[in-house]
Amino acid sequence: MTTIRNAPAAPPAPVRRPGVAPGLLVAVAVAAVATALGTLVPVVGGPVFGILLGALAAAVVPRLRGERWTPGYGVASKTVLQASIVVLGTGLSLRQVLAVGGGSLPVMLGTLAVALGGAWLLGRWLGVRGDTQTLIGVGTGICGASAIAATTAVLKPKQADVAYALGTIFTFNIAAVLLFPPLGHLLGLSPHAFGLWAGTAINDTSSVVAASFAYGDDAGSYGLVVKLTRTLTLIPIVIVLAVLKARREARQAGPGDTVAALPWRRIVPLFLLGFLAAAALNSLGVIPGSWHPALSALGTFLITTALAGIGLSLRLADMRRAGARPLLLGGLLWIAVAATSLGLQSLTGTL
Repeated sequence: MTTIRNAPAAPPAPVRRPGVAPGLLVAVAVAAVATALGTLVPVVGGPVFGILLGALAAAVVPRLRGERWTPGYGVASKTVLQASIVVLGTGLSLRQVLAVGGGSLPVMLGTLAVALGGAWLLGRWLGVRGDTQTLIGVGTGICGASAIAATTAVLKPKQADVAYALGTIFTFNIAAVLLFPPLGHLLGLSPHAFGLWAGTAINDTSSVVAASFAYGDDAGSYGLVVKLTRTLTLIPIVIVLAVLKARREARQAGPGDTVAALPWRRIVPLFLLGFLAAAALNSLGVIPGSWHPALSALGTFLITTALAGIGLSLRLADMRRAGARPLLLGGLLWIAVAATSLGLQSLTGTL
């Protein structure tokens, strides 16, 4: 009698996970188109076009939402985003903090306090809480899309929260570029006073440049220095947000987990150390001045790529559910910061 033995079962085929390249290439392609449009319409800028085109492409071509593309979008919205912050640090100089002078620091710090405190108070009143509230406050108080990008790298919020914050910042950037120069002339502001007003009350650096130089070259130069100096406040604020997030995660993990037990990299993100190191190298003159335009363009393109990845991952229905309250929060904060800047200039004798 012949015994028939069953053949050993074949090992299961390995599960092929989608790679990073397809989605990342799509994000880069969207960023290239957005950069070109941003050059044609600088008031809007490449980063805003990046998230808008990404969201539009995902809505028009549903196939782009598939699993094949998702890993690449994730790398764009996280790794590329962090790299962009480091590169943008090469455009800052720690000497600029001293160049601005002690007379402008009360205005910068006061308006920053109003933006952050106002986001907390008004956010509670309007029912805009969580990451959306934080992102709008930081974007309004510091440097718009760049501040939102740095905060996003730490908080890892929902894509809809990021999109809503960027949309809010974009709306009031456009309003500021159009309204600030005529208002400055109506108020009789000197170029120095207008540059300080624009540098502390307009969100994005590109919009500060557009509004300030429309007022005059002296206003433009001073406004840009104020804005770049204000950008350095990202360092302590992002560290504080990282600590708060780590504490919250430790509490959620259960008893026994404390902040002291967490890796230092979760308290001080590596990209933030890179940002500070880049600014320090630029301050020491290690980075040649002739490199600055190319590095600035690279940093902006990386942010545009990151925001394109966020846009491609975005579901517009998530934004519609949030309603108009985040936009109202951004508008109230914008008005409060603009008024505070003028008030503090008057009190400190810089108006």
